[in-house]
Amino acid sequence: MIRQRHNGFTLAEVLVASTLSGFIAIVAVAAMNAVSNTAQTVSRVSEIDGEIRFAARMIAQDLANLYRDPNPENMKLLGVSQGADSPGPPFLTFHTVGRAKARTDQPEGDVYEVEYFLGTRQEQDLGSLSGGTSEEPTVLFRRLWPNPDKERPPRGVLTPISGNIGIFYMRFYDGQEWRGEWTEEMRMLPKLIEVTLGTVPPEKGDPVLEVFTVAFPRMAEVAGTNLPQEGAVEGGQPSGSQQSGNQGNPNPGDQSNQGSQGNQGNQGRQGRSR
Repeated sequence: MIRQRHNGFTLAEVLVASTLSGFIAIVAVAAMNAVSNTAQTVSRVSEIDGEIRFAARMIAQDLANLYRDPNPENMKLLGVSQGADSPGPPFLTFHTVGRAKARTDQPEGDVYEVEYFLGTRQEQDLGSLSGGTSEEPTVLFRRLWPNPDKERPPRGVLTPISGNIGIFYMRFYDGQEWRGEWTEEMRMLPKLIEVTLGTVPPEKGDPVLEVFTVAFPRMAEVAGTNLPQEGAVEGGQPSGSQQSGNQGNPNPGDQSNQGSQGNQGNQGRQGRSR
């Protein structure tokens, strides 16, 4: 009797091959997920790092173009660092000189009031009086007020600069010590300003930080001594700054067309005052 032989795999061989194939597929999918997650994390960190650098360059440029005058009454620089004794969120407010107009369809001078502060989008949305939730990330805002006037409340164009900011530290050096805040009582400019921007600390790893320092010791001496003859020479612009013909009046009047910019600026003030 002749036996017929069948070509094929036995059940045991099929089971072994299926098990090995499934194991290889699981390992491959896990490796692909790990690579994809790593790429997304690197992309997100790079994007956040770019936002931090952009915000730091913008603040440094505005400080380099700080408006100065031999008379301290015509200058403005106020700041409160995060973690200082003063209540409220950190902020930095000063007068700067710029050529780029904030509103292309309305007349403006070349002196602007700039304010940087931390807040939430919910606080700034339509001037909402309800504070944001603790889970809502904070945002670095920039308020640009053309033609500032001491006789009117702060207003201007409000713009979010960088999101997910949790660190906004400032230090002011007066020539002898570092301070966490700079008030109107100083009646002079600091010699150094150190600004630290950082993201909200993640669950794992360290936050992204950007630290820079702006120095103007000569301007501080001129403002402190209030000598007009030195102000014309020593009060000159630092490198990278610009000087225009309207700097003699830090508060050029512009009583018209203020309604459109008033709402946004008052929203920023309301958000910080809570």
